[in-house]
Amino acid sequence: MFEARVIVRHAGTVLVGQLAVMAFGIADTLIAGRYDASALAALSVGSSIYISIYVALNGLMQALLPVWSELRGAGANAKLGQSVRQALYLCVSVSLIGTLALLFPDPWLNYTNVPEALQDNVRSYLRVLAIAVGPSLLFRMFATLNQSLGKPLRITALQMAALAIKIPLSMWLTLGGLGLEAQGVVGCAWATLVVNFWLMGMSIYLLRHQAFYAAYQIWQPMERAHWPTLKEFLRLGIPSAMSLMVEVTAFTMMALFISRQGVVAAASHQIASSLATVMYMVPLALGIATSARVGFWMGAEQARHAEQAVHTGLKLGLLLALVSSAGLAYFRDELAAIFSNDIAVKLAASTVLAWVALYHLMDALQAVCAFILRCYRMTLIPLLVYSLMLWGVGLYGAYQWAYHGLGDWPARPEVSTFWASSSLALGLVSVAFVSLVLWVARQRRL
Repeated sequence: MFEARVIVRHAGTVLVGQLAVMAFGIADTLIAGRYDASALAALSVGSSIYISIYVALNGLMQALLPVWSELRGAGANAKLGQSVRQALYLCVSVSLIGTLALLFPDPWLNYTNVPEALQDNVRSYLRVLAIAVGPSLLFRMFATLNQSLGKPLRITALQMAALAIKIPLSMWLTLGGLGLEAQGVVGCAWATLVVNFWLMGMSIYLLRHQAFYAAYQIWQPMERAHWPTLKEFLRLGIPSAMSLMVEVTAFTMMALFISRQGVVAAASHQIASSLATVMYMVPLALGIATSARVGFWMGAEQARHAEQAVHTGLKLGLLLALVSSAGLAYFRDELAAIFSNDIAVKLAASTVLAWVALYHLMDALQAVCAFILRCYRMTLIPLLVYSLMLWGVGLYGAYQWAYHGLGDWPARPEVSTFWASSSLALGLVSVAFVSLVLWVARQRRL
């Protein structure tokens, strides 16, 4: 019971902050939808490309959570601070990669046949977000540190404050007013850029001035790059980042393939994906909290307590997924009406949201398991499973079924085709991951 209270308290705090961040996307979707349907479609495509790139890099930094949790569990405070400084080398390097990828998005646009009418707006949107990659990843590193220390409240407070800045900025820059001409979808990107620089600045200020961090001796002169430490980061981080990239691209590439079905399909999918992303924040927060506890107990050499934390996290994940999916299925018509005034878009979105409820149920457990497996330094097998199931069964299977037919099934060019296929793929991933987590936790205890 104690373990459940600790995990729920940590996860709840993380969830509030993550929902605030996800509200960035929800707000942009609402604001772009009020601007026009083309802006909403461009946001769907542009945000899909951005998320595909950013989340993979973000995952590489997030993979350091079990490393720092173990150092905390072992009481190695000075080593933890040194590890954080070494991670700065990693953060700067991957920021450059992400910036370049967003500045040159044509391979994504051309390969997925995004309509020419959308491409200029998408490019302009991504150029602004390219500048935001570095500040965003530095804040993510600060957030990962606080989560590993069991102190997520600081991050949540910053994220909620950032939301209060983001919403009025997006409205002003996108829709215009007070002497400013409407910027359309690019206005959403400018607002995101401002917020990310503010978050980075606040992180640096807190790290420098709050007494809590003094024990870890983080604010010390930078050492030279320590290659064994960086190699360990990469050994854990690269498979984790690639796994997240597979998971997220299998999700976001749907938007690019669906865009050829027209503005109504792209807009309805954007609504569905926005809600699916918000719902995903629950198992994400639970996975972060559970992995922080598992990592702490592993560092303290208490494998039995680590196994108890694993079981607690999985039970909570299943319960919350059932509640969330049931709520979405029941209120799907009302939720669709919130996001658009267009009757065709509302009807299409309501149909897709029924599939999103099933998708989330399949997605939740595997998300919690993915974080736990990193604590046990198991990253390659999840990557292989993700690649086969999500890219193979989920994305490629859906593409073939939608536009070419699949076996005896005729082509079914509908948004729900992609969600149905992805739900099947995630269900198979969840079965594999839960089995693997229970096995490795038991083996470490014996």
